[in-house]
Amino acid sequence: MHPAPHALRRAVAVATTALLATALGCAPQPEDKAADAPSGSAGNTCAKGELATKTSGKLTIATDEPAYEPWFKDDKPAGGEGFESAVAYAVAKQLGYDKSAVVWQSVPFNKAFAPGEKTFDFDINQVSISDERKKAVDFSSGYYDVRQAVIALKDTKAAKAKSIADLKGLKLGAQVGTTSLNYIDDVVKPTQEVAAYAKNDQAKSALKNGQVDAIVVDLPTAFYITAAEVTDATIVGQFENQGGTPEQFGLVLDKGSALTSCVTDAVNALREGGTLDKLEQQWLSDAVDAPVLK
Repeated sequence: MHPAPHALRRAVAVATTALLATALGCAPQPEDKAADAPSGSAGNTCAKGELATKTSGKLTIATDEPAYEPWFKDDKPAGGEGFESAVAYAVAKQLGYDKSAVVWQSVPFNKAFAPGEKTFDFDINQVSISDERKKAVDFSSGYYDVRQAVIALKDTKAAKAKSIADLKGLKLGAQVGTTSLNYIDDVVKPTQEVAAYAKNDQAKSALKNGQVDAIVVDLPTAFYITAAEVTDATIVGQFENQGGTPEQFGLVLDKGSALTSCVTDAVNALREGGTLDKLEQQWLSDAVDAPVLK
C-alpha cells in the first residue's frame, strides 16, 4: 500500500529540513568564529572610543591612594600631571577616550594584581610585570624600565654602603607586595628580619624614626623622597636588573580581559612614537644615574 500523497509530501519536507540543518551545522559560522577570535584581533574590538569597558563610553583607570610624586602631582591622578597620570591620559587618547571620558578609581596596591574580577579597565601604579602576577591578572607591555634603589639617612653606616655585602647586616624595609621587597629578600638576603609596610609613607616614617637603617624603592621615587620628603636622606645606590629582561612597569587588567591587546597596542604606539620618552624626560628627568650596588 503506497502512502497517501499528503503523507509523502510531509515525509519529503521533514527529510529536506533535516538535510538543510545538517548542511548548516557543517557550514562555516562567521559569528561564532568572530566570538572565538583572540581579544584585540582584527575587527571592531579596538574601535576607538568603543571598547567593551566597565562603563560604556567611559574608561575607568585605577591607582593607589595617596598617589605619590613623581608619578602623580599633588596626589591628584585626574590632574594629568606626573609621569603615570600623563601616561594614563596618553593611553586613553590612543584608545579614543578624551579626558572627560576618563574616570579615576582608588584601589590599594596589592589589590590591583590580586586574583578576582576587577572594577577598573586598567590600573597604573608602578606595578612590575612578573610571571607570578600574570597568573592572576593581565599586563600591557611595559611603559617604563625601572631599577630599585636604596635610601638611608645621611651620615649613617647604611649611607656608606658601597656593595650588596655592606647591606646584609642592616635593618631594611620596603612596601609589602613590591619588587623592592623582593630585591631585599632575593638579592640582599639580609641577616636581620625585613620590615614590610602597607604603604611607602610608613616605610619613610620608619626611616625617619630610625626603626630601619634603609628602605628600598624604585629609583625615581628615591630621587623624589630624598629631594622633597626626607631631605636628610641620600640615595645609597641602585641594584642591577636581575636576569636578561629589564624590570618594567605595566598596566594591570583583568585576567583574560578583552582590552589587553588593545591597551598593549596603545602602549606600544606611544613607545614607538617617542611619547613615553618625552613624558619620562618631562617628569622623571631627576632620576639620573646613581651608584650601582654589586
